[in-house]
Order: sequence, then structure tokens, then C-alpha cells
Amino acid sequence: MIRVLLCDDQELVRAGFRMILELAGDIEVVGEAADGAACLRAVAELSPDVVLMDVRMPTMDGIEATRRLVAAGSAVRVLVLTTFDLDQHVYDAMRVGASGFLLKDVPREQLVAAVRMVARGDAVLAPAVVTRLVHRFVAEPPPAAGVPDALGALSARELEVFGHLASGASNAEIAQTLFLGEATVKTHVARILAKLGLRDRVQAVVLAYESGYRLRRGRR
Repeated sequence: MIRVLLCDDQELVRAGFRMILELAGDIEVVGEAADGAACLRAVAELSPDVVLMDVRMPTMDGIEATRRLVAAGSAVRVLVLTTFDLDQHVYDAMRVGASGFLLKDVPREQLVAAVRMVARGDAVLAPAVVTRLVHRFVAEPPPAAGVPDALGALSARELEVFGHLASGASNAEIAQTLFLGEATVKTHVARILAKLGLRDRVQAVVLAYESGYRLRRGRR
């Protein structure tokens, strides 16, 4: 059973999410929080597997709450949901360690699937959001251009897989593009994250953009 904590300042939103998730059968909503500070306390008390985290909340917003959870070494995975389809919110959520980002108007089937994916350690990024981020960072200079030395530890194949990770591709999509088995891709991804010291594949996307790695690849 996947244990989920709902963190949103709107009671009706929490009630809607609870109803959708508990109908799934393999998901249990173990608690609710109306702001980031309450979320931190609830995570410590209830030990959920996944937090559905709103961005804009009083007292402490979802970005700061996510940052503190990750900084504290919490094993909980954060799936950010918001009505605000803004690049900065997406980028901030990814940068501080969220494992996924979806808009609140996402179809219920996709919400349930996203919770399951995040719970098993995968990342969830809405394709349209990733596409916009790619376009934005290609058009604008990255905040800290410079390919990290750590990328030198990756093999040629791992660098190839890393490039696809940076565009938000799933293991299945990478496997199809590179003519590899999904199990092989999963192994490459695990090794890449370990070598680079990254929490998950979302952090790989952030690293690629901030280092300008995608920009350099695109100019070759």
C-alpha cells in the first residue's frame, strides 16, 4: 500500500485528491496538511511514501517545504501539483528535489499513475512542461554554465543516456531510441545517478540545464 500525505491549503482540493486516490485500491491517504510547516510535522509523524505538495500556501510554501525535506535526508518523495503553469515554479520544484510536477487539472488516471511512479522511485514530469523548459534554457544562458567534472566519469553510452534523461525521456523512450532493452536502460540510469551523486532523474535534468550541457550538445 502506498502511503500518501496531502499538502494543500484548500480543503476542497484535499478532499478531491483523497477521493480519487483512495479509489485506486493500492493507495492510502494517511494525513493532510494545510501549509508547508504542518507538512513537515506530518511527514515526521506519519512517514508517508509520497507527498502531494501544493506550491502556494501560507506560512511556508511547497518549494521551501520540499527543500527542507530533501535537506533533512527524508526518504519521502514529493509530487508537486499546482494551478500555476509557470516555468519558475517548475524549475524551483525540480531544483530543490521534487520527484515530479503536474498541474492540478491533470486527469485522475494520470494522477494515480504519477503517485505510483514516484513511489517506486521514478520521476514524473509533464511532457509539455519539459518541452517548455528545454526551449527556455536553449533560448537563455544557463545560470551556471560549465560542464561538471563529474560527467567525465560517465562512459560514452552513459553520456548518451544522460542526454536523453535531460529531455525528460522515460526508460521506455530511451530504450526505443537507442535500441536497448528497458532493463539495460534502467541499469545505465542507476549508474549515472550514482556516479553523479543525484537523488533521482529529475536532478539529472536540472544538472544538464544548469551546466549548459544540453546547449553544448545542441551546437555540435
